[in-house]
Amino acid sequence: MSEFAYVVRAPEYPPQMKHRVIFQTFDKLEPGQAMLLVNDHDPVPLFYQFQHEREGQFTWEYLERGPEVFQVKIGKAKV
Repeated sequence: MSEFAYVVRAPEYPPQMKHRVIFQTFDKLEPGQAMLLVNDHDPVPLFYQFQHEREGQFTWEYLERGPEVFQVKIGKAKV
């Protein structure tokens, strides 16, 4: 069984869809579950958006930090 409930490979989506898909996927997670975000650049702006829109609801852990591939484990915090 995978450590991740979902995997989102951001480069596969058009720019205007990326954050929407990531947040929709995050919202499907149950508390304690995690998703894997794979990206071609450091998703720092997304981290700040999560802080603003889902404050206290998520965890963020870099698993790989470039330079070509960035992988982030985004978890839904347990209530």
